[in-house]
Amino acid sequence: MTLKDVKVGQSVTVVRLTGEGAVKRRIMDMGITKGVGIYVRKLAPLGDPVEVTVRGYELSIRRADAEMIEVR
Repeated sequence: MTLKDVKVGQSVTVVRLTGEGAVKRRIMDMGITKGVGIYVRKLAPLGDPVEVTVRGYELSIRRADAEMIEVR
């Protein structure tokens, strides 16, 4: 399952990042790393981006990037 599939109001834990190179580095720089908890706060009206809470702050992430984050 990826972060893209998580419903609003659910909390998940990151299992691994599947992106490569600069994209993976950007996601990690935002604080999304293996083992970190993520809470999905809300979706934009058209479904993109997704607003999440990670490490105590709010973050908006594109669905394309959310698809690279495997969670459980």
